[in-house]
Formats: sequence, structure tokens, C-alpha cells
Amino acid sequence: MYKIAAMGDKSSIYGFASIGLEIYPIDEPQAAIHQLRSMVDGGYAVIFITEELATQIESELDRYRELPVPAIIPIPGIQGNTGLGMRNVSKSVEQAVGSDILSDA
Repeated sequence: MYKIAAMGDKSSIYGFASIGLEIYPIDEPQAAIHQLRSMVDGGYAVIFITEELATQIESELDRYRELPVPAIIPIPGIQGNTGLGMRNVSKSVEQAVGSDILSDA
């Protein structure tokens, strides 16, 4: 059975525990990379990661973008939305349909 988890600063992900997700409070990029690899090897299908942490380990996340599992979903942290999640959605749509249908231009 696949698992779902959230990782990032504790204040941003603590609420995910109340809905039964495993949480990994991590602030350091190297620890995040290590934990991400462990979760991928451990059968996690969905990993929510705060946008702030995701921007710090973006090259590591790129290794998993083309794989069907895990789905790594950037989420806003308590500091607010950085736009990373929306940029990733836009990039995926553009790749799927061959055009950026979400742009205003």
C-alpha cells in the first residue's frame, strides 16, 4: 500500500498529522534530500513539501519529475505562497499539451 507524507518546517506541516499523514519536520536541505530518498525507497506515492524547502532542493526534485511515483507536490508554508507550486503545474501542462495555456499573454 502506498503512503502519503508531508515535509518542511514544523509549523507548516503539523496540521497534516491530524488527517493521518506522516510528517517530517525538516529545515535543512541535506536532511531533506536524505529524507526524500528514504521516502521514495520506502514506497511513498505522494509527498507534500513546503515551497521554501522545495526551492532549496530543486535539483534533487528534478530526479523524480518524470516518474509516475512519487508525486511531489509543493505547498505554501506559513511564510506564504512563493508561486513554485503554480509554476510546476504550468510546466506540467505545457509539457502535456505542448503550449502554455495558463499564461495571460
